[in-house]
Amino acid sequence: MKGFPDKPSYIIELLEGGVTLEDVIDGHICEQDQVEKSAFVVGDIGALMRQHTCWQGLVPQLQPYYPVKCNSSPVVIEVLASLGLGFLCSNKAEVSLVLEHGVPPENIILSSAFKQLAHIKYAAKNRIQHLVCENEAELSKIARLHPDAKLLLQLTTEAHAAETSMPFGFSLKSCRHLLEMAKELGVQVVGAAFHIPSSCQDLQQAYTHALSDARCVFDMGLALGFNMNILDIGGGFTGSEFQLKQVESAVRPLLDAYFPQRSGVQVLAQPGSFYVASAFTLAVCVIGKEVVTHCWETLSQAEKNEDTEFLYYMNEGVYGSFSHKLLGSSITIPSAHKHALCAGEAVYPSSLWGPSLDQLDQVVDCCLLPELIVGDWLLFSNMGTCGLEEFSCASISSQLPVYYTVFTSDWYEMQEAGVALDSAMKNFSMLQYSA
Repeated sequence: MKGFPDKPSYIIELLEGGVTLEDVIDGHICEQDQVEKSAFVVGDIGALMRQHTCWQGLVPQLQPYYPVKCNSSPVVIEVLASLGLGFLCSNKAEVSLVLEHGVPPENIILSSAFKQLAHIKYAAKNRIQHLVCENEAELSKIARLHPDAKLLLQLTTEAHAAETSMPFGFSLKSCRHLLEMAKELGVQVVGAAFHIPSSCQDLQQAYTHALSDARCVFDMGLALGFNMNILDIGGGFTGSEFQLKQVESAVRPLLDAYFPQRSGVQVLAQPGSFYVASAFTLAVCVIGKEVVTHCWETLSQAEKNEDTEFLYYMNEGVYGSFSHKLLGSSITIPSAHKHALCAGEAVYPSSLWGPSLDQLDQVVDCCLLPELIVGDWLLFSNMGTCGLEEFSCASISSQLPVYYTVFTSDWYEMQEAGVALDSAMKNFSMLQYSA
């Protein structure tokens, strides 16, 4: 499973009296400096609450369904479940995880392009009725193994097709055939789903086409006697409030036109990164350093520093915490711990590498950093969508410690939202932070 490793009971440190997240990171770095200098993660569960508040404030008409593949940490699942989110699962293991945390089956959707037979059977056994269907082969499997399923037909979109070479979903032209096939097989179709990636440059056009197509699917389904009542507009939410406002501005008038409230259609969305990205910070240690002298052609003359480039080797790389780099994801530029840049202080072209000495193990191609020494620490923010539980033998340790925290103000807000340790979050132990 993709996520952070957790023990059955989770200790949450309560931050009060002016204590900051930086204080917590400082404390754990001091601890690591005395021992192995292992990388570690600090999780701020209050960030989940803040993002939830932002979501409810900006897009209250969209019911959030969290994609478990984004970060399957049991802590994340338990907090989001306590806040009333639904969950989108791509396999049996993810379904089992959310069921273990008390999520009712009606709040779970099984979604993957090609579902294993065992996963469909497991969904049927656990009364999970909502499944996403993308093609005829999937429809035949579901009809045979889970005849009581309620299907969401996955529509392809131009924006998503432009981002991937793999076929994704079905076209509007083929949807009538799929609906008629479902009718013949006796399987219920209850709605449609689509996805607009966060990389889309023209949200207005993309959502206009997608929602117009979805309306056509609904009309065809209704004409065939299906009870079409669920629309899933997918993910593509980066975690930025500004980007969420852009999506809301594009989507709201279209929903009012095609799926007004009086239609009774429940509109879902999949905010994965939006909820978890900002909640986790990764601290890594510099374990090696090389100096290279050459002409750095990509930087302006004012930024050159005697043509010196530094190569820093860290105790985590693409075969561990930064595995998403191999899938084409970008890595945020880190900050140097305890190093506030002064005006006029020299910064140097730097590249960051993992510990394997593999040519592929380059985490950051180029960034500007002050000169560091071995033993210094780098902090990577927005690491909530990076699974840290699986490593190759090149990694320093098989597991990274994760230290969970919450600010007093966030905890009070979570309690007001109905989150309580003795019920919704019974696996948590709250301790006051002490430096």
